[in-house]
Amino acid sequence: MKICYFLIPVFFFFSSNAQEMFKFFSGTDIGSPDLNGNYEFNQNRQFFTLQGAGNNILLDRDEFYFVSQEVEGNFIFSANLKFSGKNLDSQGKIGLMIRESKDKNSVYMGGVVHVDGLTVLQYRERTGENTLEIPSNIRNPEFIQVERKGDEFIFRFSKNDEPLEEAGKITLKMHRTVLPGMFICSQNKHTIEQAQFWNVRIEKPADDGTDGYGSPSSSRLEILDIVSGFRTVIYETDTHIEAPNWSRNGKFLVYNSGGKLFRFNIKSRKSKEINTNFATANNNDHGISFSGKTLAISHHTKENDRSHSIIYTVPLKGGTPKRITEKGPSYWHGWSPDDKWLVYCAERNGNYDVYKISVEGGNEIRLTTSEGLDDGPEFSPDGKFIFFNSSRSDCMEIWRMSPDGSEQVQITNDQFQNWFAHPSPDDKWLIFISYLPEIKPDSHPRNQRVMLRLMPANGGKIKTLAFLYGGQGTINVPSWSPDSKKVAFVSYTY
Repeated sequence: MKICYFLIPVFFFFSSNAQEMFKFFSGTDIGSPDLNGNYEFNQNRQFFTLQGAGNNILLDRDEFYFVSQEVEGNFIFSANLKFSGKNLDSQGKIGLMIRESKDKNSVYMGGVVHVDGLTVLQYRERTGENTLEIPSNIRNPEFIQVERKGDEFIFRFSKNDEPLEEAGKITLKMHRTVLPGMFICSQNKHTIEQAQFWNVRIEKPADDGTDGYGSPSSSRLEILDIVSGFRTVIYETDTHIEAPNWSRNGKFLVYNSGGKLFRFNIKSRKSKEINTNFATANNNDHGISFSGKTLAISHHTKENDRSHSIIYTVPLKGGTPKRITEKGPSYWHGWSPDDKWLVYCAERNGNYDVYKISVEGGNEIRLTTSEGLDDGPEFSPDGKFIFFNSSRSDCMEIWRMSPDGSEQVQITNDQFQNWFAHPSPDDKWLIFISYLPEIKPDSHPRNQRVMLRLMPANGGKIKTLAFLYGGQGTINVPSWSPDSKKVAFVSYTY
């Protein structure tokens, strides 16, 4: 394997603690093709370039080049992919495969994309049998995903920044430990093909019945470029971390973990605890003022024989928190651009609504009164609107209102459960997290297949930027870079 190094912006410098998922991949030729394959991994941009030959992946034996690692149990394996060679054979194929072994006649399933765009699910039910396939009506997908759930194997794809569609599902008997990997086959023994794979992720979901709070997952802190769609893992940890905020100067992130808040230096990749004095039961509702001097936090306070979330402010450099809300539970979500107001979700008399309050405290002002859950309020950078999410339509959707609570207008209207809209600093975009339709509208649980989606702040076509395993904690609070080009988020794996 070759390692490539390129000069790129500082926040993409490679760090050893961000390579855990990549370091276990290795490449091999399957079926002894006449021409040997190879691969390169670009550490800075975290993408793979595969070169390989091979007669075919078909009939009762296979010839191709395979970059894989061993994985036990259930998992979700995803990547963007494209052919990148100059001499493309009309029959070449690339994709993601789950293989029982490296034998040429092994049981396998794979999502296959041909150079002419033809896309199929291929599989071999038993060792040495001919390959079978399920065709799809899609051509040239940009992103594909294969998932193992016991003996069930699923192939999904996305094209033109749309949500995932299922291309096929089969039942196969495979060992508990298998080989998920990227592959390339020229289907011409005299020709080498080349392809690139990026946003490569293997995510292990929670076992059935797992309590995501009692048994929290490991975490990957990532940065997403909203133009290119490239995702870069900047930190991996066995600790459960949540809800990154990007500092106003662009130099660090703030996230919560274990009730505490941490400052993560983007250049050094080092974390340092923020001193919040007595407030050591903080949840994932926190954020930095527009001035960059103050941090709003939501700390679980014990009083009147109960513990509930109360909003405080504290100097970003650390100090003693100042209590803002008298009542709880109150969950912070946004600062006004002049730093004079805080907006938040609060439960009062059994109903969750959006409220605002002076940064000095005092009486809270109720902004929404609809039945159902209203959550995630956040000011637009020009201060003209507050974006929030509401289940009042029996589906969680993004809404917008004036700062006084008037003129409440629905922004999204689709089958997904859309949460936590964050306007970009340049006021052009909204990024939000979307759950699948089957998730209850008033629930934003952990351990789900979710999407990060982007739309113009004044409304328009929604673009899917990322597919990941996450949910609660992924992007609950503002996380845009100051230049409005990137967002930080957390994905999860067990």
